[in-house]
Amino acid sequence: MENSTQESHLRSDNSISYESPYPLYAMALSSMPSRMNLNHQRIALGSFIEDYPNRVDIISFDPETLSIKTHPTLSFDHPYPPTKLMFRPNGKSPSSSSSDLLASSGDYLRLWEVRETSIEPFSVFNNSKTSEFCAPLTSFDWNDVEPKRIGTSSIDTTCTIWDIEKGVVETQLIAHDKEVYDIAWGEAKVFASVSADGSVRIFDLRDKEHSTIIYESPQPDTPLLRLAWNKQDLRYMATILMDSNKVVILDIRSPTMPVAELERHRASVNAIAWAPLSCKHICSAGDDTQALIWELPTVAGPNGIDPLSMYSAGSEINQLQWSAAQPDWIAIAFSNKMQLLKV
Repeated sequence: MENSTQESHLRSDNSISYESPYPLYAMALSSMPSRMNLNHQRIALGSFIEDYPNRVDIISFDPETLSIKTHPTLSFDHPYPPTKLMFRPNGKSPSSSSSDLLASSGDYLRLWEVRETSIEPFSVFNNSKTSEFCAPLTSFDWNDVEPKRIGTSSIDTTCTIWDIEKGVVETQLIAHDKEVYDIAWGEAKVFASVSADGSVRIFDLRDKEHSTIIYESPQPDTPLLRLAWNKQDLRYMATILMDSNKVVILDIRSPTMPVAELERHRASVNAIAWAPLSCKHICSAGDDTQALIWELPTVAGPNGIDPLSMYSAGSEINQLQWSAAQPDWIAIAFSNKMQLLKV
């Protein structure tokens, strides 16, 4: 369906599009403005090419002029498609104040230094001491309370916590019985993960022997693919199940029973993101080409919850990010396009 015939609850002047030369998957929004133009926000976009050579491009967005700028010098080769990209939270950089740091996962966790006109590899984190082969990383999360910490999740059932300043592993845990698909920090020493074993588990680095199972798929061994922890209210997290149109909202104080299930998507949900400044709002996007914004009520009614607003994209939406630096904007990726939506 062409953009001109899209049915949308957002006017066209409230969205802006960028077309990439290749299919897109990973995406990150910087929390640090460009030094040369303080109202510009950097956006990193990772290609999804089923081959070893892939690309990451960094573009910038000006919300005042609603324009997107490309930067040919801020583009680099990446081994395999990055499974996730993330800029350093809070924009604090250990090396120099004029540069930003970007992390990527794929074969390894990598850090890249983003300068005004160039990108330099900063470090590669490899915990495999013996083999030349590595277990691919499915995701990672950068701890915004203690930004020296990044946790990665892997298909080898483990989560690894790195101290990126020292370049050493703080701890590695066998987190699940099957592949771990996502990881999210709640506090400085507390993280959660989801897995192909169908469980959400919370871990505390001060007590590594134990974990708390917060939720398990109703159908045994239905994989959980993504996890988002509500940074404005840490009691709540959200997860999505493989091949499911549901977003499951969990309250860690009452494990096993979801507090809400958002079921208005008409196909599988692929991505979820909590609002950066509101504890009640979450956005979800999926194969039905819809991005839906939800407001969670204090008590869900008998007929479920309807979305607050919706947006239709040109094809299945694979990725979604809600900008912390520009909280009025949500970024979605579908096919070879990235679109910014004003909320």
